[in-house]
Amino acid sequence: MASDTTAASADGAGKALKATAVALRELSPWSMFLSSDVVVKAVMIGLAFASLMTWTIFIAKMIELSVIQRKLRRALAMISDARSLAEAQFALGAKRSVLSALLSAAMREARLSAGISSDSGIKERAASSFAEIVRAEARRVRLGMGLLATIGATSPFVGLFGTVWGIMNSFIGISKSQTTNLAVVAPGIAEALLATALGLVAAIPAVIIYNHFARVTKGYLELVGRASGAAGRLLSRDLDRTHGATHSRAAE
Repeated sequence: MASDTTAASADGAGKALKATAVALRELSPWSMFLSSDVVVKAVMIGLAFASLMTWTIFIAKMIELSVIQRKLRRALAMISDARSLAEAQFALGAKRSVLSALLSAAMREARLSAGISSDSGIKERAASSFAEIVRAEARRVRLGMGLLATIGATSPFVGLFGTVWGIMNSFIGISKSQTTNLAVVAPGIAEALLATALGLVAAIPAVIIYNHFARVTKGYLELVGRASGAAGRLLSRDLDRTHGATHSRAAE
């Protein structure tokens, strides 16, 4: 008799464990996604795609910014001892960078302004060209950051929309089944809350990555400003040297 009772207890415990395992499988993230409403599914897929875009931008921008920063620092070091625009361009060679574009703009302005004695006008026009190049470079390095800001700002609200929609469907199901048993209500609410969790998973890295790139981009643009200043100084030296040679010939 005692053995029968023990066997029954063991059998009941086994069934309870199996039921618990089934319940855990049913409440796994993947099963909750599969059993969720079509609108909640669309929200989850959208948030997963937004998260994928965030990490794609992170990897691409990390590589891009590290390469262009290293290239610009090396270019600035190469022209540190240059005495003229021609020497600086020769030192850079065929390497393309924002610094080479600034030097080319300075030389072009000096060539187009040949015969004009107003150095201030030449420097002003060159500074205008430098500003355009710097603004274009700033726009280029900030590509993708607007998308990060959008993902970081909107993902929590998109996830909240999915949660509200899922809970609304859960309450409709409760009214139809006419029961408030937690075992009946819990799966639908868990599926709805999964959308909020995915919204936070998409938003938090996007905000952190955006702030990181904002700092890195600011540092790179400071380097670009140094490059613009270097090109302006070389242009000023060339102009002073040209006028000095003209005055020497006139004195002779």
